[in-house]
Amino acid sequence: MNAMQEQIRSIIHKHEGLKKNLIAILLDIQSENAYLPPEALRTVASELAVPLIDIVGLATFYRAFSLKPRGRHLVTVCLGTACHVRGGPKILSEFEKRLAVEPGETTPDKQFTLETVACLGCCAIGPVVVVDRDYYGHTTIQRVNTILKKYQRGNKPKATKRVAKHA
Repeated sequence: MNAMQEQIRSIIHKHEGLKKNLIAILLDIQSENAYLPPEALRTVASELAVPLIDIVGLATFYRAFSLKPRGRHLVTVCLGTACHVRGGPKILSEFEKRLAVEPGETTPDKQFTLETVACLGCCAIGPVVVVDRDYYGHTTIQRVNTILKKYQRGNKPKATKRVAKHA
């Protein structure tokens, strides 16, 4: 058994009570690998006795999954109606220029993957860009370079502090 198979078995074991919860299993695999490697999908199919075509169907249905390696940071540009009329396509073009990739591609250094989305549901602050889980509202072309600099190799964005209130 190789390291990938052991990793997959460990993830499946973690979800033991949810044997058929493929989404949770696939999310964990993707979290570990930055995508869903073909070998991982075959191992899940074998371990759970689920047809491989069903697993691939699930993995290609949900946008959260990727069958291609993603970069360390996922940049998503909203192109929904509100973001579109406020300059979303120009912002996307600037990201394409700065990263030298098209939507759906990953930079050669594996730092960034650029994607688009039809709507993020926060139209009031459009145009919106999301990097990993950080939302940037009212994005302008001038802010694109500043946003990217926060995530370039060696730079770590400041974590958002969450304060838990104790009773």
